[in-house]
Amino acid sequence: MKYKLRHKTVYTYVNPVDNYQSVLCLEPLNLPIQSCQNFELAIDPHPTKIHARTDYFGNTQHYFSLHESHQLLQVIASSDIEILPKNTPRISLITCEEAIERFKKENHLKTLVLQYQLPSPFIKWDEEVRAFAETCLQAKTPLFEAVSKLSAKIFHEFQFKSGFTSVNTPLKTVLKERKGVCQDFSHLAIACLRSVGLAARYVSGYIETLPPPGKPKLQGSDASHAWISVYIPDMGWCEFDPTNNLIPKDKHIITAYGRDYSDVAPLKGIIFSSGEHRVSVEVDVIRV
Repeated sequence: MKYKLRHKTVYTYVNPVDNYQSVLCLEPLNLPIQSCQNFELAIDPHPTKIHARTDYFGNTQHYFSLHESHQLLQVIASSDIEILPKNTPRISLITCEEAIERFKKENHLKTLVLQYQLPSPFIKWDEEVRAFAETCLQAKTPLFEAVSKLSAKIFHEFQFKSGFTSVNTPLKTVLKERKGVCQDFSHLAIACLRSVGLAARYVSGYIETLPPPGKPKLQGSDASHAWISVYIPDMGWCEFDPTNNLIPKDKHIITAYGRDYSDVAPLKGIIFSSGEHRVSVEVDVIRV
């Protein structure tokens, strides 16, 4: 499956910005299951130089700075992506209990997953989160089956409600109100898994969305998406999408992996100015 991906972000400032430092995490990864065949950045005002680097997690980041006064900043990332055929893995029957024991006893596994078992900036948990987790992640249940149950539980019991939360909304609020967006549901699922000693990471990317039958697809109507990746011994990293209760296949495009959103935010930066600003984001995922 091939896609053309376009991610447009526009910042509008009330007062002029004289200095801006930014880091972007917008370039899709090259993986055995995915090929990024072309990537272009168009930034206005145009920076003198854009620096690309690979971060600790293996993601591609771009840094730039602007030193001219401006009240509007536009960043457009364009990519050509091919999702490659995936082999259907043989599902491991290792239980949650057995997986946790292996993480404790096998040094090579401990080294591989430890950072994805610990609290991170946006993912912390308490007894309430652990109790929610234990309704699905039971000791004798095969790990793959247990994570599938957790994903389904979040899908059925939580309402997708755009604008109800922000990146700083505590997981306790999401759990209490049973509302949020893909970022919240992914953070909650990861917190559940880590709370019982399992390993999970955050996946940032995009998903192809289709309009209702007979309706045209609106330009810019797609969005960034988030889901989770869980380490299952004898299988490796396996992805689950709790927002849609499915296993990601050829409609999911991967941009980055991290401990949580803070590691893989599409755009983040520092401005030297005062006053408010507005942000608008348009995303197009077009099958070709």
